[in-house]
Amino acid sequence: MNTTDLAIWFSAACRQWQDCYEELTHLDSVAGDGDLGITVRAGAAEVMTAMNEIDSVQSIGHLLRSCGAAFARGNPSSFAALTGAGLLAGAKVAGEAVSLDSDQAASCLEAAASKISERGNAQLGDRTVLDALVPSIEALRSAPAGIQVALTTMVEAASTGVKATADMPPAKGRAAWVGERGRGYPDGGATAYLRLLEALLASQSDSPKQI
Repeated sequence: MNTTDLAIWFSAACRQWQDCYEELTHLDSVAGDGDLGITVRAGAAEVMTAMNEIDSVQSIGHLLRSCGAAFARGNPSSFAALTGAGLLAGAKVAGEAVSLDSDQAASCLEAAASKISERGNAQLGDRTVLDALVPSIEALRSAPAGIQVALTTMVEAASTGVKATADMPPAKGRAAWVGERGRGYPDGGATAYLRLLEALLASQSDSPKQI
């Protein structure tokens, strides 16, 4: 799968990701600023626009940098800034490669998770996107060959992580201010990441089968 194929795939997934607006707005209204749905919808739209300018001669690193910058400018928020920073960190790992295998993709995601942890001053178990992201990376590392089975395994791991956040005490951001009011609801950021993985999996059927 070359850079152009990935750009088309990401665009298709972002179109589906925008449909999560109401769910993410609700979750973030319970324990947050209430703007997560806006952030994801606006960021996804910006990514789709950016992907229209990507071609096959450009690197995966360039694609990820474009995604990161586009998402960050979609709507000024902490989630947008952290997502953008994570994608930029992943871009540095991808470098000038024009395709990625599963191990390289996992390395990019690990760099993204590390940057999000650093910038957000958060760790696994703090009820953040990391609680879905980190398990999904571990799943990718151990998944059988093939993008569809890898994504399916990642979705399953992220889903388990998202469900676990419903019982975690909020520790970061505005969610920490509202305290126990957020109990019983999954974390919005973790849910947003899960919905992106699901959109990538759903869109994969129209894309090349291998990275």
